[in-house]
Amino acid sequence: MNDTRVAELSPGDEGAVRALYHRALEGWNLRDGAAFAGPFAEDGELIGPDGTRYTGRSALAAELGRVLADPAAPEYVAKVRRVRALGPGVAQLDAVAGLVPDDAEGPDPALNALHTVVAVNAGAGWRIALLQNTPARYGLRPDLARALTAELRELAGHGPGPA
Repeated sequence: MNDTRVAELSPGDEGAVRALYHRALEGWNLRDGAAFAGPFAEDGELIGPDGTRYTGRSALAAELGRVLADPAAPEYVAKVRRVRALGPGVAQLDAVAGLVPDDAEGPDPALNALHTVVAVNAGAGWRIALLQNTPARYGLRPDLARALTAELRELAGHGPGPA
């Protein structure tokens, strides 16, 4: 019989993967495209909420630098839901995130998202290979949308980590 279970991440590796994610969001909140892209692998990718795919750390830094130059760019709040190993040197992080406009006390429900991060460690430390930003619309489940907004509202003012 084949055992298809994947080994658990060590606490140190889990912490490193969480830290990557938080560093990226902190870069966003600093409105610094290079800081946002810093935790990504050289060929890392970001899929934005509109489906746009950005490939490569330098392209990501340049594009996000342009986006974040807008002084109205909202700040992230986020909560990591889980981190799990996918295989040796590969992990998945699942988080919920919201964006808080400057003039608001909490996240805009229309901007709530589910983040999935695939992180890799090929021997030189953990890096983000992919960050998928999926809008949390919950079309037929408005109760889930309200619950997520309430959860994220509690994080407002605390930044993206370490929740």
